[in-house]
Amino acid sequence: MNEKKLLTRLKEEIRRRNYSYSTEKTYSQWIVRFVRYHGLTHPKYLTEKDVVDYLNYLANDLNVAASTQNQALSAIVFLYSHILSQPLLHLDKLKRAKKPKRLPVVLTEREAISVIQLLEGVPSLVVSLLYGSGLRISEALRLRILDIDLTYRQITVRNGKGLQDRVTMLPESLIHPIQKQIGKVKILHKNDLNKGYGGTILPNLLSRKYPNASKELRWQYLFPSKKRSVDPRSGVHHRYHVSQRDVRRAVSRSINNLDIQKHVTPHTFRHSFATHLLKNGYDIRTVQDLLGHNSVKTTMIYTHVLNRGGKGVKSPLDR
Repeated sequence: MNEKKLLTRLKEEIRRRNYSYSTEKTYSQWIVRFVRYHGLTHPKYLTEKDVVDYLNYLANDLNVAASTQNQALSAIVFLYSHILSQPLLHLDKLKRAKKPKRLPVVLTEREAISVIQLLEGVPSLVVSLLYGSGLRISEALRLRILDIDLTYRQITVRNGKGLQDRVTMLPESLIHPIQKQIGKVKILHKNDLNKGYGGTILPNLLSRKYPNASKELRWQYLFPSKKRSVDPRSGVHHRYHVSQRDVRRAVSRSINNLDIQKHVTPHTFRHSFATHLLKNGYDIRTVQDLLGHNSVKTTMIYTHVLNRGGKGVKSPLDR
């Protein structure tokens, strides 16, 4: 089969829909694996049974996590629905990889603040936003200067999970640090412009409608990388945002220096944000909106962390 041509069509459709570059890479990799599993047979000649066989192979033989199988399924469904125009309708015999039911790891208020106080520079401000505003790490790093409203003390999260926008709070204690960060970005951006750079990557429709907007300060990332790079899609030299890996490593170092015996990642601070709001009496619907959950059932998991929802039973030993 002409694997390259198929992948080209896949990438073009993903870009047309304004999906992220990471989604483009992930979907492409899964389609290549799927095709190779079936001996390089073109997917249009494969049946739904062949799709189920591959996904069951991932679950049964490779013992992949549920999230990994779902990722592969999403890529294959996208291929058949939007590239081959052959929607998959019958996946009844698909054996789903089991997703373990685990409660999220949550820090106490004191633990969360202790970790943040040990952090420095950009990681400190990023993690403060995860705990103070309930952002995912990807959402925090994708923030642009125009997403920060210092007057109304709020943050606009664009294209969050599910490609939805939402508004969340901007903690009063972060106003000054963010003002300083914007000042640093302004200086960095001015230097880039003087060297003939300074453009950033905008969503496709915006870049076409406003071709000069990419060099405006308001569209620059709030946490730009120290180095310029070449965008793999357009070939443009630009300054991307800092890497998640840098923030994860900084959090790991802080945890190692504290007596906290929990598995802590940057996402732990988002879990802690939600749990502490509920603990302080805020309505679960409000927390749901701030987190950007489609269903309140997703937010309900934090009530279990607090031993609420019918399970807040006092032990007879404590009586």
